[in-house]
Amino acid sequence: MAQPRLTQLELRILEALWAQGKASIREVQEAFPPPRPAYTTIQTTVYRLEKKKAVRRVRKIGNAHIFEATVARDAARLRFLDGILSFFGGRALPMMAQFAEAGKLTLDDVRELQKTVQQLEARKRRKGKR
Repeated sequence: MAQPRLTQLELRILEALWAQGKASIREVQEAFPPPRPAYTTIQTTVYRLEKKKAVRRVRKIGNAHIFEATVARDAARLRFLDGILSFFGGRALPMMAQFAEAGKLTLDDVRELQKTVQQLEARKRRKGKR
């Protein structure tokens, strides 16, 4: 199944559900730092996520429905990043340059990223030899 396109608010709601496992709309709202979005905003967005099949109702306690995420965190993040990369022609380098220009990317970040890329390439080589 194709991953749904998610807004920033939808991702923040999913982050709350991933952290808590299962939660009511009120619990999701309380997971936001002040100033929190209105309860009805969270409720509407959770229902949209339900239509997108990104969350589901797992049970009802009194009048409150309990929801859980049905999409994996990594899959949702990757889909979101693909959307961002599309603004940069699908290439990471212009995006990374923008991060550097905005002061969001340091040399330490680049060194850590280099280590990560080298580790991933080493894993690919090992898998290819099997």
